[in-house]
Amino acid sequence: MSMKTGIVGLPNVGKSTLFNAITNSHVLAENYPFATIDPNEGIVTVPDERLDFLSSLYKPKKTTYATFTFYDIAGLVKGASKGEGLGNRFLGAIRECDAIVEVVRCFDNENIVHVEGKVDPRRDIETIDLELAMADLETVQNRIGKQDIKARVAKDKQAIYEMPILTALKEVLEQGIPGRRAKGLNEEQIAYARKNFFLLTLKPILYVANVSDEGYAGIEKNPYFKTVEEIAKEEGTIAIPVSCEIEREISELPKEERKDFLESLGAKESGLDRLVKASYSLLNLATFFTSGPDECRAWTFKRGMKAPECAGIIHSDFEKGFIKAEVTSFDDLKALGSEEAVKEKGKLRLEGKDYVMQDGDICYFRFNA
Repeated sequence: MSMKTGIVGLPNVGKSTLFNAITNSHVLAENYPFATIDPNEGIVTVPDERLDFLSSLYKPKKTTYATFTFYDIAGLVKGASKGEGLGNRFLGAIRECDAIVEVVRCFDNENIVHVEGKVDPRRDIETIDLELAMADLETVQNRIGKQDIKARVAKDKQAIYEMPILTALKEVLEQGIPGRRAKGLNEEQIAYARKNFFLLTLKPILYVANVSDEGYAGIEKNPYFKTVEEIAKEEGTIAIPVSCEIEREISELPKEERKDFLESLGAKESGLDRLVKASYSLLNLATFFTSGPDECRAWTFKRGMKAPECAGIIHSDFEKGFIKAEVTSFDDLKALGSEEAVKEKGKLRLEGKDYVMQDGDICYFRFNA
């Protein structure tokens, strides 16, 4: 299961620099709008100390980390929903993503042009919100046009269910407010809308506040970051302070030198590692493992999935012929030190079709071929 996250923002806020650092690739990142024309794709590994431990324990021929796909989507500008700045093309790219990472510029630099003339995080976020909301409004209005007649004339059950949801969304979108802020909708209705309406402003979102390398250490004093953090709290999400320039420097260092560099900054992990982990949390994802002498591997699944569904992530035949899952908690294996000790202590469990998988489960699936 590979999840896709789109990196969005206004031109010249640091999106491509962040993407370069994430993927350690060399994507065009120039000091002018629309340097990125096609969405660039980068598949990155998800850092996981648990898989490192399993690999050191089993010494397998191969270790495979979970992956996460990031898309660097060109800068949006005012009027993007009406096609300005190649906007519709980029809005379509965002629609293909599972979540949105919005990069917001939180530093002053007269040598780097801001598309609006000056730095203002709240205005920048509202600009992105407005363009995505206007694109969604068109989608919602089109659906209302179809479902309203079905609900009133044909008494269609699906249309009757959808109309209150569509009406609530239309009310906020008309004001340029994201659909995720719609009032009066319960979790079931929001989940239904996300699954069936494909709206940009219902996608999970987190904010990356791009701060200067000089201001990284004193982030609590950065008024721009405080603004982004306030907006994130209002929306029930998070804001991560990141110096895209520092992250780019880290990505260019040999792996063995990165830890020392981070320690010199007073950090335990890079901003990119925090971003990937936060993206996992945002999408309600978790990890289970398979391990042995041939391969130790991390697999991504949605929280709430049952054992047969997770088996199907490995291979569809595993789900179809599922019998049982042999499950060990990673914490138990680490504490006890070996499979033999886990079995002796009765910590190896046999779970059936109704077992809800937990983050950190180490599994062996039994199935009929």
